[in-house]
Amino acid sequence: MSMKHNHPFHLVDYSPWPLTGALGAFITVSGMIMWFHQFNNKLLLLGNLILILTMIQWWRDITREGTYQGLHTMPVIYGLRYGMILFIISEVFFFVSFFWAFFHSSLSPVIEIGSIWPPKGINPFNPLQIPLLNTVILLSSGLTVTWAHHSILENNYNQAIQSLFFTVILGLYFTMLQAYEYYEASFTISDAIYGSTFFMATGFHGLHVIIGTTFLIVCLLRQIFSHFSKNHHFGFEASAWYWHFVDVVWLFLYISIYWWGS
Repeated sequence: MSMKHNHPFHLVDYSPWPLTGALGAFITVSGMIMWFHQFNNKLLLLGNLILILTMIQWWRDITREGTYQGLHTMPVIYGLRYGMILFIISEVFFFVSFFWAFFHSSLSPVIEIGSIWPPKGINPFNPLQIPLLNTVILLSSGLTVTWAHHSILENNYNQAIQSLFFTVILGLYFTMLQAYEYYEASFTISDAIYGSTFFMATGFHGLHVIIGTTFLIVCLLRQIFSHFSKNHHFGFEASAWYWHFVDVVWLFLYISIYWWGS
C-alpha cells in the first residue's frame, strides 16, 4: 500500500517483479545449458516467457507511476538519469573485455593458430558487404532517433511517431541481416579464438540491438498514447541514449573486427 511522505522522492511499493525476473533469468540460463547439452529447449522457452511477462508487468507499473500517478518528480528523474548513465558506463566496460580479448589475440597470434590473423582455415566476412550495410542502417537509425527526440521537444506528435517507427524498422532490419550473416558464416564460435571473439562480440551487440529495439517499441507505443511531453519524456531519452551507445559500439566493432581484423 502506498504511503504519503514529506519529500519529493519516490519510495517504490512492494513488487513481485524482481523475484519473478530473477526466477526467469535463472530458468533461462539453466534452459540454455540444457539446450546446449541435451538439445532440449523447453526450459529455455519457459524462462523466456517468464522474463517477457515480467517485463510487461514491470514496465506497466513504472509507466503508471511516472505518467498517471505523478511520482517521477524532478529529483526522481535526476536519479534515473544518473542510474542510466552508470548503467551505460558498465555496458562500455562489458564490451571493453571483448575488444581486449580480440586485440590481445590478433596483435600477437599464438603458434597454435599459425601465428597469423585471421587463423588458418578462417574465411572472414567481406567488410564491404553486409557489415557495411548494417553500419549504414545503424547510423541512419541514430539520425531517426535524434529526429524523434527533437520532435518530442517541439511537441510534434506525428513526426515523433513517424521517426520512432522508422527507428524500430531499422533496428529490426539490422537484426534480420545479422541473423542472415550468421547463417551464411563459414566458421562457428568453436573455430579457434577468431570464432570465439567474433561471435561473442557481435552476438552480444546483436542482443543489445534487440533490447534497444524493444525499448524503442515500448516508447513508440507510449508516444501513440501521448505519454511524452516536452518537459516529461525521460523514458524515451533513456532509450535514445542506449541506442546511441549501441551505434558507437557497432562502429568500433566494424572498424576493428570486420575491417581491420579481416
